[in-house]
Amino acid sequence: MQPLAAHSFEMWVTFAVIGATFALYAWERIAIEVVSLGVLCVLMVFFTFFPINALGVNRLSPEVLLAGFANPALITVLALLVIGQGMVRTGVLDVVARIIMDKCGGHEWLSIMAVLVTVLGVSAFLNNIPVVVIFIPIMQALAERFDLPASKVMMPLSFAAILGGMTTLIGSGSNLLVNSALLGMGEEAFSFFDFTIPGLVLASAGMVYLLVVAPFVLPKREGMAETLVNGGTGTGATGRQYIAQIKIGEGSKLLGEKSRGGIFRGLGGMTLRMVQRGEDAILPPFEDFSASVGDVLVVAATRSELADALTHDPEGLYPDLGDAAAAGEVPHMGFQLTDAEKTSDEDEGDTPWHGGERMLAEAMVPPASRLIGQTLVQIGFRYKTHCIVLGVQRRSRMIRSRMTDIRLQAGDVLLLQGSPDAVRELRLNPDVVLIEWSAAALPAVHHARPAALILLFVVAAAATGAVPIVVAALTGASAMVALGVMNIRQAARAVDSKILTMIPAALAMGAAMHATGGAHFIAGGVTDAFAGAPPAVILSAFFITLVALTNIISSKAMAVLFTPIAVDLALSLGVSPTAFAVAVVFAANCSFASPIGYQTNLLVMAPGHYKFADFARVGLPLILVIWLVFSLFVPWYYGI
Repeated sequence: MQPLAAHSFEMWVTFAVIGATFALYAWERIAIEVVSLGVLCVLMVFFTFFPINALGVNRLSPEVLLAGFANPALITVLALLVIGQGMVRTGVLDVVARIIMDKCGGHEWLSIMAVLVTVLGVSAFLNNIPVVVIFIPIMQALAERFDLPASKVMMPLSFAAILGGMTTLIGSGSNLLVNSALLGMGEEAFSFFDFTIPGLVLASAGMVYLLVVAPFVLPKREGMAETLVNGGTGTGATGRQYIAQIKIGEGSKLLGEKSRGGIFRGLGGMTLRMVQRGEDAILPPFEDFSASVGDVLVVAATRSELADALTHDPEGLYPDLGDAAAAGEVPHMGFQLTDAEKTSDEDEGDTPWHGGERMLAEAMVPPASRLIGQTLVQIGFRYKTHCIVLGVQRRSRMIRSRMTDIRLQAGDVLLLQGSPDAVRELRLNPDVVLIEWSAAALPAVHHARPAALILLFVVAAAATGAVPIVVAALTGASAMVALGVMNIRQAARAVDSKILTMIPAALAMGAAMHATGGAHFIAGGVTDAFAGAPPAVILSAFFITLVALTNIISSKAMAVLFTPIAVDLALSLGVSPTAFAVAVVFAANCSFASPIGYQTNLLVMAPGHYKFADFARVGLPLILVIWLVFSLFVPWYYGI
């Protein structure tokens, strides 16, 4: 590198560009993608006219500044996002979470601890955002079970996911970026579990705080963003009850179950209204009733409860319309089936209901609909629309009859399942009004096994060093598409455009700061400020400074920009750069004091009914705990 004075002008311009970029990121009035691409353009133009030459080559040429788009860390992060979305789509994490809840029974503290530890463990290998999205309704269910306000459990959920991210190399994108920056500087890279031991020590201290101290610090607020809690924004997940029917088959988990006080544990939150057994109707109370093969249970359930039942026991929810039609109950009054429709349905068999891409949607019966006064069997709804009705919702009265015997009325809302194409075609059906925002994809549970195996392959391949992490991650993401776990469109939606543009911009700013001597300048300033202090004290001060910045600016940008500073600082102190690089990793995962520090904090803000200051109230003590443990353990662990 040329002497620092030779590049002082370029260095200060670089600092100004970085400062302006962070200010625009925090301002949030301009899209992050636009800011990121803008800073790349500014840097390329500036260093074209003011090159940083070494041996006649511009060290900050456009090729160098744009190299971030091909950076292995970026590709790895994007591939892991695709893999994480595959895990969400197949419902694997949801199954795991519900098993844990069932095993913990009625023990409040044990249940919350088990879920948080699970979140921490899963977040060590998957992107934190889909993990938190999956566990939000799980935590809400826990809060309702133990009569807790959701504000007592939602913030710990986000913090547990963040803590899990500091335990492995793929735990978060910032970890991979620190590793990539080390490689770019010619330093030794991290292996998969290089900082797992100190990471687990810090995460364990954080978990103790979340389980023991945080419950007394967290606010107690009633109120909830119901759409998020019951199934996510824009999915039509409300608390209203649908009438549905469950047929007891040979393999049903309800077979032989007896009611206790009129309640069936296997139905979860569903309310049993009536049992149809042959020609007999059994009404409440259901004392000494035992479910038998062929029974039809008429239940009242919310959309989220029906969606969960459909994911884990789909056969039970399908009304037996095919048998009814075969028995001679053919559609009438303008609903006669054509030969083409009959043939189409025979060819389809059960495939649309058991496999393929499936969606839930809601549709209302309008006043002029020809469906009014007809039952689903008479209408032949399944044959005409290729959508199956899972439930009927009527506000006017409580219905105690089989769903397939209900004569539809104007204003009835039908809960439907069908393929995306079939649901979209309902827009053209004059007899129903599709509630557009209610459409949502169902978990593809039939792909759960390959999705889980792909994740295990990626983790095993990366952990053992059999192949580079980028190779394992990209192969895993490709396998998700190749094996049908998700299609190209779904995989593309999993790619976050903010990450796609922000990481290359951060890498370009980091390269500029390193080449112009900015990193060396800052490291020298820190060394002078703590002249005579032991390296362990400087490491502690460096860590808490980065933690403060992490809660203000992007953790990924901070990870890239401060890794060169960490290395130069360590070299100036005559110690190994590893501990200082690990400090950057851990600091980038300490976004606890503000909701804008990390995306998962924003995700839980509405369902937890939090205010901005609540994160500082709960997060600042957690930061102090992490800082204290870091200052005591990490210098000892790395021999500083």
